[in-house]
Amino acid sequence: MDRRHFLKNSAAFAATGVAAAPWKRAFAQSGPIKIGLLAPLTGVVASGGKEMVEGVQFYLDSAKGEIAGRKVELVIEDDASNPDTALQKARRLVEQGNCHMLIGDLLANTGLAVANYVKGTGTPYFIPIIAADDLTQRQRIRNVIRVAGYSASAFTHPFGDWARKQGYRKIATISEDYTFGHEQCGGLAQVFAEGSGEIVQQFWHPLNTADFSPYLGQLADLKVDAIFAMETGADATRFIQQYASFGLKGKIPLLGAMNATDQSVIRTLGEECEGIIAAAHFAEGSDNPVTQKFVKDYEAKYGKIPSLYGFSMYSGIMWVAQAIEKLGGKVEDRDLLIDTVLKTELTGSPLGKTVKLDAYGNPIYDVQIRKVVKRADGKYWNVPIASYPNVSQFWTYDPETYMKQPPYSRTFQGFKKA
Repeated sequence: MDRRHFLKNSAAFAATGVAAAPWKRAFAQSGPIKIGLLAPLTGVVASGGKEMVEGVQFYLDSAKGEIAGRKVELVIEDDASNPDTALQKARRLVEQGNCHMLIGDLLANTGLAVANYVKGTGTPYFIPIIAADDLTQRQRIRNVIRVAGYSASAFTHPFGDWARKQGYRKIATISEDYTFGHEQCGGLAQVFAEGSGEIVQQFWHPLNTADFSPYLGQLADLKVDAIFAMETGADATRFIQQYASFGLKGKIPLLGAMNATDQSVIRTLGEECEGIIAAAHFAEGSDNPVTQKFVKDYEAKYGKIPSLYGFSMYSGIMWVAQAIEKLGGKVEDRDLLIDTVLKTELTGSPLGKTVKLDAYGNPIYDVQIRKVVKRADGKYWNVPIASYPNVSQFWTYDPETYMKQPPYSRTFQGFKKA
């Protein structure tokens, strides 16, 4: 889906115009809070989708299934990593399930389909993972809020700066060919090129690519200082394995998008993932005591180190819950709920630091440059090796000036191509 040309709404919505009687409003507010959770439980990123569900359930379990004294009814739907399916399931949750709000989705194209739908319904839609830049930039929708989320290029801007400061002069990129990949690559490419670095060549491949050897052969011949790979899910697993088996590990440094070294990927790998560098706001190997406690508790419950997906959904539902607590549980007032979420600063998250939204509804984070290392027990995790504090989604650019340039895409990567 082209994120700059959202799908047109195909359903009309009619308001009754009849105010509910006081006893009906009181009854509604004493019933359960219905939250619709959309996650890819099948498809190329199913491993991440399952951990999205775990993250939400982990928080709700800790809250004994209640927010502001009201029971929470969590309704889970599989978006199948497909925008048409995501749209169908979102309609089911809102129109048949009567959910007060939606949360979730993982791939940018599924999130954009749902975002366009709720633009017409006014349903609050919280996106701790959907990272399409324009949802908090050029195409912002008021009721689509990036609680505990991130814009795709926000972390690769500082990553491009870091790479240039390592002395890298020439980089090639390879990425899945969809919005998130375009934006992650674009963020790194623009900053790296503006720092006098050269993006030698960029490769784009379809989701669920089985054989990377044609790309790896070309990458090996480019004589670059490093390679940046934007891979998720099964593609990330296959790429990292084939990168090592092709003989490139140890010869050309591999820089990854945050998803490439996510726990949902590296826990299935061995030494082939060791040493990969990636940028993100969450590093499960951090020595921050709050982060350490979260990781320890998550491991105790699920028997595995938390992924970005689990962490993000846990923090996202926590953010929404804190806003609902301020409202005394009155989620039926959508406008008030949206306003309150936008004004709420997240405290007590696994990051160990208060997080607030910028003027465009995007969180401001300390960005960690992370390296995959082996723990004493033989498991791999991401350990911070450098940090960029208080990073804006606009990096060091003026927001209005930045948004005058085109969104990152296959054709615009923030630098002039030779």
